[in-house]
Amino acid sequence: MLSLWATRIILRTRYPVASYAVTDPRRVDGSDDLPPLWGGSRVLSVDRQRWFDRLLGPPLCWLLTLLHRLKGEASPPPEVRRILVVLLSEMGALVLTHPMFERLREKYPQASVFVLCFDQNRAALGLLDTVPSEHVIVVRSASLKDFVVDSVSALRRIRALGVDAVLDAELFARASAIYSGLSGAAIRVGFHRYTQEGLYRGHFINRPVPYNPYQHIAKQFVTLAEAIDSTSVPGVKRFVASGPPMLPRIAVRSGELDVARQDLGRSFPAIINRSLVFVCPGAGALPIRAWPVSHYVRVARDLTERGFAVGIVGLPQDRQLAGMIQAECASAACVDLTGYTASVRALAVLFHLGALLVTNDGGTGHFASLTPIPTIVLFGPETPVLYGSLSPNAVNLHKTLSCSPCLTAYNHRRSPCDGDNVCLKLISPEEVLEEAYTLLGVSTRGGSEGTPGRSR
Repeated sequence: MLSLWATRIILRTRYPVASYAVTDPRRVDGSDDLPPLWGGSRVLSVDRQRWFDRLLGPPLCWLLTLLHRLKGEASPPPEVRRILVVLLSEMGALVLTHPMFERLREKYPQASVFVLCFDQNRAALGLLDTVPSEHVIVVRSASLKDFVVDSVSALRRIRALGVDAVLDAELFARASAIYSGLSGAAIRVGFHRYTQEGLYRGHFINRPVPYNPYQHIAKQFVTLAEAIDSTSVPGVKRFVASGPPMLPRIAVRSGELDVARQDLGRSFPAIINRSLVFVCPGAGALPIRAWPVSHYVRVARDLTERGFAVGIVGLPQDRQLAGMIQAECASAACVDLTGYTASVRALAVLFHLGALLVTNDGGTGHFASLTPIPTIVLFGPETPVLYGSLSPNAVNLHKTLSCSPCLTAYNHRRSPCDGDNVCLKLISPEEVLEEAYTLLGVSTRGGSEGTPGRSR
């Protein structure tokens, strides 16, 4: 116990936790204080994950670097037959990896592709049948104990598979780098800091790719796929086309839409024979990405007054937000759909029944990009340059502030903001309504038209 205490003091001195936060984190991302070292029932929140990554990640990465140097580099295999992709990000970002998986299939048609991801993100992989379900290796993140136990089990399986190449798709997270370093793969691809200060996560990635904050992340994921057989410095010097990568639509099963439409009408008869507009006011683990509820109220009220139905989608924990919007809207045509769908796929099917979606930046907008629904995505702390919807029917709204974006790879998406997200508050309900009615094909009272598929 004394040695553990001493280790923590040393690590705190060398890697001070306070250096990456200047405000109360509960106001910024909904997370709480520093986590316990071991927890069974307490959730390993985003903030706790960052804390462990910051505390234990650098020394473990340094140790792995030393071990790889002492062992020496293995020769690359003559043929890449097994590829592991490490994807620990939130579900929405997983949608943006689809072009990377397509490129892997083109370059290595005989290779088996496996994915290592957190349990809560597995559903997103199934939307497009990215990999066979038996090739998905899951790690629970509900507690540190679950995380450690599942990580050991996952690494045993990965090493037993004899993976030839591993692609770390995370942006400077140490946990994913450690998985790569322990995978046994001769080829290890990942984002690298090169000459940048900080962001240390060892030097055992032998196909390092520079992170480019000026290119859409979907294009950078493709670069990871290209790096497997690259020997250039920096890794991969490829021409990147200016247009956005294309995403496929999810395959809707026969009769699936009819069943969804009948169920929706039976549950909410007030919206029958009305064009349905979905709004998603929740922001998940990062409340700072939320457009003000009062703005959603203004949009919902205007839409219902014009004869549209409004469906408020989100997780069960978003019901309070939905109730506030319903109460202010005061229309039977504004219905609460939070928790209505049982899966990500069911949500995507539901979007086929709508005429428009208005949503905060996050997974909902990316899931919608796999469907025909026109979408307005509201950006503030993050930038559509990196994470904009790839749907040709989407409008990414964003205001240029001196402090935006503040959720970046360089701060592990921990904003210094005090919670007053002016970047989103400056996007007015009137501007959103103008874009909405343009996408809906309804004449407006004047103003500029939105441009689907582009950022404004």
